[in-house]
Amino acid sequence: MTFRKEVVFFSALALLLPLSAPAAAQMSGPDNAQNFLAQPATGLVQAVRLAATKYQNVAQAVRDGYQADANGCVSSPDEGAMGVHYINGGLIGGTVDANHPQGLVYEPAANGQLQLVAVEYITIAQAWDGSHPTGSPAKLMGQVFDYMEAPNRFRLPAVYTLHVWAWKYNPMGVFSMWNPNVSCTSYTE
Repeated sequence: MTFRKEVVFFSALALLLPLSAPAAAQMSGPDNAQNFLAQPATGLVQAVRLAATKYQNVAQAVRDGYQADANGCVSSPDEGAMGVHYINGGLIGGTVDANHPQGLVYEPAANGQLQLVAVEYITIAQAWDGSHPTGSPAKLMGQVFDYMEAPNRFRLPAVYTLHVWAWKYNPMGVFSMWNPNVSCTSYTE
């Protein structure tokens, strides 16, 4: 085979081979805010979207037992914000279920409306630790929770929490606590 034919052959072959996993993920993954919601959800994000989409309307959340958290819109000067939490205290204990998040997280919009951007799973650390093998971290569908000691913003004993940014792109990661793309600037009580 001549050099020119080899170049043509290997160029054509390269077009037929599938992309490497990292390259394919970069091209098709929810790696930017414009296409995040257009990407098919999988795993825990899919479960969250199926279970909590009805809470796009805050009134439905209130009817189902969620109450506005007294902390208002939670933000950080360095890491962005979380937003306004609506918590269902009746769901907080030692277990977690993807279909029943303990918290709903809303971002205040300029028009005064609240937009559902994430959910938060919350479990009491002592209850979780008492019902699971020693050293077993709190997790849901493979996602490990963050530990939050007492005193905390929930006014609860130490808890494990997990945010799932199912409706708002988070450059820090879908399961990160803070989201630099969320703002509290439009929040009014």
